[in-house]
Formats: sequence, C-alpha cells, structure tokens
Amino acid sequence: MVISILCGGSGTRLWPLSRELMPKQFARLIGEDSLFKIALERNAKILEENDTLQAIMNEKHYFLAIDEANKANISIQSYILESFAKNTATALTISALLIAKNNPDEIILTLPSDHIVHDEIAYQECVKHAKEIAKNDFIVTFGIVPTYAHVGYGYIQTDSQHSKKENSKGYKVIAFHEKPSKEKARGYVEKGNFYWNSGIFCYKARVLLQEMQQYEPEIYKSCLETFEYSYEQMCKNQNIKGVNTKEFLRLDRVLSQKIPEKSIDYAIMEKTKKLQMIQANFEWNDVGSFDSLDEEWQKDSNQNATKNTLEAINSHNNLILSDKMVATIGLDDFIVVDTYDALLIAKKGQTQEVKKIVDLLKKENNPLMQVHNQAFRPWGSYTVLQEQQNYKLKSIVVKPKHRLSLQKHYHRNEHWIVVSGSAIVQIGEREIFLRPNESTYIPMGEAHRLTNPGNIDLVMIEVQIGEYLGEDDIVRLVDDYARE
Repeated sequence: MVISILCGGSGTRLWPLSRELMPKQFARLIGEDSLFKIALERNAKILEENDTLQAIMNEKHYFLAIDEANKANISIQSYILESFAKNTATALTISALLIAKNNPDEIILTLPSDHIVHDEIAYQECVKHAKEIAKNDFIVTFGIVPTYAHVGYGYIQTDSQHSKKENSKGYKVIAFHEKPSKEKARGYVEKGNFYWNSGIFCYKARVLLQEMQQYEPEIYKSCLETFEYSYEQMCKNQNIKGVNTKEFLRLDRVLSQKIPEKSIDYAIMEKTKKLQMIQANFEWNDVGSFDSLDEEWQKDSNQNATKNTLEAINSHNNLILSDKMVATIGLDDFIVVDTYDALLIAKKGQTQEVKKIVDLLKKENNPLMQVHNQAFRPWGSYTVLQEQQNYKLKSIVVKPKHRLSLQKHYHRNEHWIVVSGSAIVQIGEREIFLRPNESTYIPMGEAHRLTNPGNIDLVMIEVQIGEYLGEDDIVRLVDDYARE
C-alpha cells in the first residue's frame, strides 16, 4: 500500500495563523507539532513491509514537508510537487500514474494532511477494512457519523442508516452534498443516513485511472501528458545539493497549467459505480475554521481557551490565541487571534467568513495574505523585525552546512552583521569569512551569496536600504534547491 498525503490548500479560513507560504498543515495551530507531522506519525504506524509514504504539495512547501518529516524521523519515499493548485482530481490522478509505474494494482490510501483523528486504533481498523474492500476493485471513502449539524462540511448520503456493526461490504453511496445551510444540515443529521465527507479514499491505482479515463477523459489526458513529460525530466536530472531529485516529481509548469481544475468528488466519485463508503468510527475534525479549531483547545471553568496567560472578568466561551498576556472584560463567544502583524476578532459561528478577509487582501495585493513576519526557506528562516518605507530590518538564521542562492538585487543595498556562528560571504569575485560582531556591505546589483560552514546555526542581522524592498526583488543565479 502507498499512503498518499495531500498537502494542498492554503487554509484561508484560518488566517492570520495560516498563510499562503505557511498554510495550516505546516503551521503550529495546536501545541508544538504541525498537522502534517501529526498525520505523518499517525499513518507511519500502519505501514507494513513494502508500504511507502507519498506527499503531494505546492513546490513552495516542499522544504517545509522535508523539515517536518525529519523532525518526525519518518521517511517519505516520493514527493509530487505542483506549480499550481489544480484540485484533488489532478492530484489523485498524477499520484496514481506514478504509483502504477511500479504496480498498477497497488492499493493507495489518500488522505488530507490537515485533519485531526483522536482514536488511532479505530482509524487503523477502518484502514484495514477499506483495504479489504479495495482489493475487489472498489473505491472506498470514509464517512464520519455527524455529531451535530455542521455547515462547514460536505455530506455523503448512503442507502443505510448509521450502525454500530461493521458492514463488510460497505454502504452504497447515493449522493454527495456540498456544505449545506443550517436548516439542511439539521435535516441530514435527523435522517440518519448522511455522513460527513472526510476526503479519505482507498483504491487501486488502476481502478482510479480507469474511472478517470471513463468519466473525465480531458483531465486524464492532460494529467498523462504532464506526468510523462515531468517523469522524463525527473529521470534526466542529477542530484542537486541536499536533494535527491529522484525522490520528487516536479510537474511541468506549462503543461500542468492546462489541466482542467476539478475536485475528485465532482470528477468521478459522484459518477462511478464502484464507490463504497465505510462508516468511520473515530472522532475527526478537519480544522477548517477557527470554530473547528476551538473544539481542540482545552477550556477553563468559563469555557475560555488560550495559548498564554488570560485574565478574564465576566468573559465566557472565548478562544484567544496570542503570545501576549490578554485581559478581557465582558467578552463572550469571540475568537481573538493576535499575530506579529495582524489581529483577527470574530464572533463564534461566523469564522467561515474569514475567507472573505483573505479575498480582500488578495484584491489589494497585500502581502499579509501570503507571508508571516517569519518566513521559512530550505536553508533556514528569516524574521522581519521592523520595516519602514525605505529600510527593512531582518534576523536571518542559516542551518549548518547550508547556503543561500547566489543572487543579486536591483533596488536595495544590504548590510550584514553576524550575531553568532560563522559565515562565508561571496561578493562578486571575492570571498570573506565573518565571525560574531563582524559585518559586511553588499551593494545594489552585486552578485552575492551567504554560506554557513559551521556545525551550529548562523544567526545574523540584515539591514536592507532602498526604494523598493519587496521579496520579489531577487535574481537567483545559482541555487542549491532548484528554485527558479
């Protein structure tokens, strides 16, 4: 079996914690572990001999996944890197094409990376059940018994009501239903034959590809063309520093842009005659909004939840996420999310609307929808400490034995000061070695590169001065991580 973990999506309903370059699956929403790391650990426990892990994501998030896998000490055997989000029909088709290269009858378990499962034993039993059904050329989906009328989930309608007994053949799916109104959701729950759509599927690679050919030939043809060209390029590439290119399939940008966009539910699940649903008897949360996230936080006697110190007077049923001490007076039923550069205040029950805030930021081309003040890169990270019209102050951390790209900027000069560790700095044709409390200057337009030759993190302060300080003012001349 191949467990294929979907890492797409930007979690717009969880802004400002989740942003385009640090989406919810990699952010620390609950405790110190990311949802992706939790998903890796949960699924690594069910791997049997010859089973492997696969991850599908935007190419910008590849190094985030690598870091999380390293923290979990779990090996992911293959990555599929997308330039554009093309929804789940494309992701599952490309995944199946890659897996079918080795074994067309390989069973694939596909699941989102950003969901929470509380009963792992029940989850493992469901996976075993799904595998047995999938062996008979069925596509199996996991339906969650709804505990209340949730308007943020899609629903699966079946021919049978909820049962405590396991159905060895699964349930016949009548229809998929999009996120309903409150009234419709209540009706679904009362009828007893509706389930939350978990987005978890189990099937043979060959079966999924056959169904895609039958019901979505245009998507299948575009995916096949993209896959074959991208696979050929992958095989031609040699190893680049720190990355084995044969571990990842980078989808060609031009070809993948032409693939029609559609969810797997619309593409084949609503049409196929081979779909079976099993009742998933485990607690599940897709963490799709702050209301859903609130369910995962421990509450005090007044039903308030917080990640730091909270002094609350006459305040009840609030979720307050801030690194600062927060005081509230007469505050009930609110979500308050305070980050370095943005503050969200929302009434509980309305957090699905956060996406509209992100849409407004996109229209304004506001960088707050894309990045945090702390940004992560393959070589390390940087934190924006202060920014004004013509200067920006950053703290930069470079991992041991890593280096930035050889690059230049057209609109800014840079001053670098080493705080700890050691640095090799290339400026034009010359190279200098810097120790703590030593500095250098990089003039506008000059090719330069920063390397950490040591065994500990390099920490330095960067001061940028210029008329334009956007992160897109960078020309990469040479890059160890195959970035453009």
